[in-house]
Amino acid sequence: MMDAPPSADRPAPAPGARRGERATPVMAQYIEIKTANPDCLLFYRMGDFYELFFGDAEIASRALGIALTKRGKHLGDDIPMCGVPVHAADDYLQKLIGLGHRVAVCEQIEDPAEARKRGSKSVVRRDVIRLVTPGTITEDRLLDPSESNYLAALGRARGEGMALAWIDISTGAFRVAETSPARLLADVARVDPRELIVAEPVFHDPEMRPVIAQIGRIARPEPAPLFDSASASGRIARFFGVGALDGFGGFGRAELSARPGVIAYVERTQMAARPAGAAP
Repeated sequence: MMDAPPSADRPAPAPGARRGERATPVMAQYIEIKTANPDCLLFYRMGDFYELFFGDAEIASRALGIALTKRGKHLGDDIPMCGVPVHAADDYLQKLIGLGHRVAVCEQIEDPAEARKRGSKSVVRRDVIRLVTPGTITEDRLLDPSESNYLAALGRARGEGMALAWIDISTGAFRVAETSPARLLADVARVDPRELIVAEPVFHDPEMRPVIAQIGRIARPEPAPLFDSASASGRIARFFGVGALDGFGGFGRAELSARPGVIAYVERTQMAARPAGAAP
């Protein structure tokens, strides 16, 4: 119930460069964007297709059952490539997300005519406009209307216990509750999130590893500053568009660690867009 469908593949890092050799302008741009999103498969928009290259192409071709081809060379080696049509991208995203993958969607952010003004070899500017992950889906076609699609975060305050915060960004439902190492497995099963983000020190804590292992692939480590309880009040207030948290009731430090963790992850994947209707 808690584990995502198994997938042995993990996104490959961006390819490196050898001394004295240079990538083409398109590959240089791709590598720069991929380097900034190392834990995602990169859907790189080129015309009417999202294309994947190098290790991402090999993973996606196996996961989606589509042909793996090649596109030119990089540093003397063939560049593995596969692609999906933009108009059918949701179907492919659904399959990848169902396998537990995370996808960075990279779009053209300028008119090609503007790029040509900079010179014939200039590349159209592109950037990631959204990260699509199992717990942050908003597209109706990718959601099961009969089930909630929760993203959860585990917060811990030493000496003050642990807490879970969870949100369904497609509906705005947002909850928080205390937990403990002994109850965590049962509490996660009750919430049944599609993703559970955990601060890296907690994720790698030897005492927590048996529980994290049982939770399975839905659990993933994230940087500890996302869970900073000291700055939580300001982050939570900004997210809900309020001046203070007095109307929300009192929260312990563990709850004030879990809440900003889930909020920071939503802001990152949705490019700082606050889900409509989010409620405490």
